[in-house]
Amino acid sequence: MNVAVIVTTYNRPDALDAVLYGFAAQDGRDFELIVADDGSTDETRRLVERRARTAPIPLKHVWQEDRGFRAAAIRNRALAATGADYVIFTDGDCVPSRHFVAAHCRLAEPGRFLAGNRVLLSARLTERVLRERVPIHEWDGGRWLRAWLARDAKRIWPLLILPDGAFRRLRPQRWYGVKTCNLSAWRGDLLAVNGLDETYAGWGLEDSDLVIRLLHAGIRHKSARFATPVFHLWHRESDRRRLAENQRLLDDLIASARTRAALGVDQYL
Repeated sequence: MNVAVIVTTYNRPDALDAVLYGFAAQDGRDFELIVADDGSTDETRRLVERRARTAPIPLKHVWQEDRGFRAAAIRNRALAATGADYVIFTDGDCVPSRHFVAAHCRLAEPGRFLAGNRVLLSARLTERVLRERVPIHEWDGGRWLRAWLARDAKRIWPLLILPDGAFRRLRPQRWYGVKTCNLSAWRGDLLAVNGLDETYAGWGLEDSDLVIRLLHAGIRHKSARFATPVFHLWHRESDRRRLAENQRLLDDLIASARTRAALGVDQYL
């Protein structure tokens, strides 16, 4: 199957560079990488162009004007820009493990979306990773154990790798806690629900909205935990002034049977 990885970013080229470094080192390289840029300055564009010249995978830059936090819109633009069969979403501050793409592809199955988890890094380790270009995607369990003991990594249990099995399908209706920093689905299923809903403005819950509409459409959750970890670089908390309004939108969706985004990807197709 053809696979696209969509990486969302905004004005953090140092973190994005670490993420691109991790994707260039994937065990499997049969995928395209799309940087979904929510209005960054030219520094990010230049970085992507520079990396594209030497990357072992196709690398594309999709940009939109900076009009505040519009992650749903830029993910929709990136979704419209690919014809891949299968799409993996992540963020420009989440360094992938070496097996990230291959594991998502191995676990994919019709009628399911996949949701993985993350290892949270401290501000201290993040600063070192970015300053020294530390290849954390290559670290073994011993290195991560030492980082955890030094309080530089939280929840290292996501690094435990388990095979596919029935336990991954035990919570088919799960949506709470699913995030687009580690989410994958068939593009046809994403288009059927009209992608992400751009009605959500500012930070928060647009990813939950997508997952709930997939569930309403009959697409079920499959766990990719203990298979597809990402290493989340530290950052300050995002502006959450719109969270209450976004929560109202989500509550209305939960109470309905709606499957399609009110303002979605179809405007870019």
